[in-house]
Amino acid sequence: MSLFKQPSELEVSTTIKALIYGQPGLGKSTLGLSTPSPVLLDFDGGVKRVNGAFQCPTLQVKNWDMVIEALQEDLSPFKTIVIDTAGKMLDFMSVYIIKNDPKMGQRDGSLSLKGYGVRKTMFINFLSQCSMMGKNLIFVAHEREEKDGENRIVRPEIGGSSAGDLIKELDLVGYMQAIGSERTISWSPTEKFYAKNTCNLPPMQKIPIIIDASGNVTGQNIFLSSIFDSYQAYLKKQADISNDYEALIDVVKENVELIVDADTANGVTENMGKLQHIWDSKLKAGLMIRDKCNSLGLKLNKLTKKYESADAAATA
Repeated sequence: MSLFKQPSELEVSTTIKALIYGQPGLGKSTLGLSTPSPVLLDFDGGVKRVNGAFQCPTLQVKNWDMVIEALQEDLSPFKTIVIDTAGKMLDFMSVYIIKNDPKMGQRDGSLSLKGYGVRKTMFINFLSQCSMMGKNLIFVAHEREEKDGENRIVRPEIGGSSAGDLIKELDLVGYMQAIGSERTISWSPTEKFYAKNTCNLPPMQKIPIIIDASGNVTGQNIFLSSIFDSYQAYLKKQADISNDYEALIDVVKENVELIVDADTANGVTENMGKLQHIWDSKLKAGLMIRDKCNSLGLKLNKLTKKYESADAAATA
């Protein structure tokens, strides 16, 4: 039995890895907790800024050993691990690395070049561990402004090359900002900020108001949960389409096998035009018919768009 799988047989992860970053005071932490059944790893004490109605089971991290121990617990009640913030998480990793091997640090307390390499490996291993647990993973980060000539460019505030390592692993990167009096999140990158959208989301979405000016809760905190549900429905739809596509290609192949002369070639060509095609099935059908007709010595009359025997084509 072959180890290779057909596209419709591929196992596709239905979990999502995302990063939310942006301006201060917009509710990034609260938005991160709008995911399905979240558990929060609070690295910077941000949980105190979240309305009590939206708080969830939380690990108030004091050191990286706590994280290692927490990930050994039974996390089956939770579907999402929320990291707040990504930058602070890396700081805790750095302290842990230097504590266990002082040679990985410098006199000022920062990591050495080799230490950064160790942290990169440690960070990637953390991502892999969470992924293997089957959990959604949400990172919250502050924004960092860079200058490119006169242009202002906004990036997530994540230390060193770890930003690139993280973003490569993510399905979504959303930039939160205030436009007028409305909070928005953008999933598609522009020349002004970085974003990433592999889930076919709208380029920008308005974030609903769930707390009024007096601090009263006016709605459910389910914004990202709704997005995750839509993405999983999209994956299921794509899997169903893939099954239909393969079945359609089988039908095309069976019809092409019926071609034995010009009449059957034209009949099959007509039938192929009546099918509800998927993706490139119409193109593939045309190529298969052409190749079969070539093997039989049939020629396509460019005026009538019909196949003819070689003799008939020569007479014409």
